[in-house]
Amino acid sequence: MTVSTRKAAATGEVTRGRRARRRSAGAHWYAWAMVAPVLVVMLVLIGWPLARGVYLSLTDATEANIGRTIGVNVIPSTYEFVGLENYARILTSGLFWDKLLWTVIWTVVCVALHYGIGLGLAVMLNRRLRFRSVYRVLLILPWAVPAFVAAFIWRYLYNSDYGVINGFLKLAGLGGVGWLDDPTTAKIAVIAVNVWIGVPFMMVALLGGLQSIPAELYEAAEVDGASAWQRFRAITLPGLSQVSSTVVLLGTIWTFNMFPIIFLVTRGGPGSETEILVTYAFREAFTGIRDYSGSAAWGVIILAMLVVLAVGYRRTLRGEGGPW
Repeated sequence: MTVSTRKAAATGEVTRGRRARRRSAGAHWYAWAMVAPVLVVMLVLIGWPLARGVYLSLTDATEANIGRTIGVNVIPSTYEFVGLENYARILTSGLFWDKLLWTVIWTVVCVALHYGIGLGLAVMLNRRLRFRSVYRVLLILPWAVPAFVAAFIWRYLYNSDYGVINGFLKLAGLGGVGWLDDPTTAKIAVIAVNVWIGVPFMMVALLGGLQSIPAELYEAAEVDGASAWQRFRAITLPGLSQVSSTVVLLGTIWTFNMFPIIFLVTRGGPGSETEILVTYAFREAFTGIRDYSGSAAWGVIILAMLVVLAVGYRRTLRGEGGPW
């Protein structure tokens, strides 16, 4: 094949590709028209704030030098571009690594309990059980309660003087516990609240996965003499692999960024012992002398870690023959 022939063939392929794209756009114009408003809304509500946050993270913007309008007076911005200085300051501080360690512990413990308890309840509700519908409704109620309402309720329950939990302890002849006054008990308290809120989602998702597993597989395994544990390990867990991978990833992302529970139950206290990365970023932006650039840098770092986690998780599952 001569050079001119190869060039003609390449030109023909490019032309055919363009024609195929045009035909596709012409045939699916209605779908593109339906998607366009969503894309515009996402660009306005997500894309622009994200781009603005990345830009601010590269400056020294604070409450003192940000542009603002007071009455008829317009005060121009005086902040300057500082490059990666904010990121270097955050990543070289011991504070960041302390918050990251607690955030990782918080996420791992909560997601593990979410999945373990949710799977146990799903297996229980997947069996023939009297009043099964009633149990389902009762167990899903915590998920229906808004997070901020649940946080205020639990904060009252943990109250040292008037809380219901300490009231029961006193009735049992035990002393009250300052649940939110000690770093260890405060961490246990917020984990308990988050587990109470997150278990119903796991339960519902895993129950749906269990109901999609053919009953014939369990019957055949039982005929072959497999024990309950062997059936669970050989049929239930592999059958739930696709659902499990999805809910674990979603649960990890949600828990890693679970702002309302930490902020409303403990306010990050005592001191800042229960603060996770996202609540500390909020504190930087909205308390004291507001450090907008530092808060934006914290947010970008959090986003980058979650993206790396999601991509790595998907590649791991793909390597193991998972759904992704």
